[in-house]
Amino acid sequence: MDQDVGSLIKKLRKSKKMTLKEVSEKTDLSISFISQVERSLCSITLHSLRKISEALGVSPSYFFPDTIQMDKNMIRRGTYKQAEHKSSFIYSDLSGNVSNPIFVPILVTLLPGDKRETPFSHAGQEFIYVTEGILTIILDNTEYDLFPGDSIHMESTVPHNWFNKTNKPTNFIFVSSNALIV
Repeated sequence: MDQDVGSLIKKLRKSKKMTLKEVSEKTDLSISFISQVERSLCSITLHSLRKISEALGVSPSYFFPDTIQMDKNMIRRGTYKQAEHKSSFIYSDLSGNVSNPIFVPILVTLLPGDKRETPFSHAGQEFIYVTEGILTIILDNTEYDLFPGDSIHMESTVPHNWFNKTNKPTNFIFVSSNALIV
């Protein structure tokens, strides 16, 4: 990857003439944290990246330009590039080159010991399908463990978060929409 996630966040934020304070207010993330991410001094979770991407008006896949983009009608045959960086997760964009997508599919690997964050909510829906390991989900202040083959489909407006509290990687397919489909 030519640029890391932090430098891409900073470049996009500046191109939109947004201050760290404005991004902080839109995301409920501290100015200090966002600044450290932009300077690659700390790692970022997928949840925090989603908050920042929403505040900046882009899909999280914007920050992973090395992902494969093919024709509009996309078929994946098990080959894709992973975007790995200084973080507790590995992100593999499974989306095609569809303009104005109503959902974004991602293959996520949470590394062992990923720490619990405060649950948050946002517009849209999420679907998660666990393929390997144990994914712990906090949904409306209740903790659930999802095992391989388990899935959940939920309104993103319900306070939620997920993490890996085991000593092995956890893999899952994460599909999110930015708005409710009526």
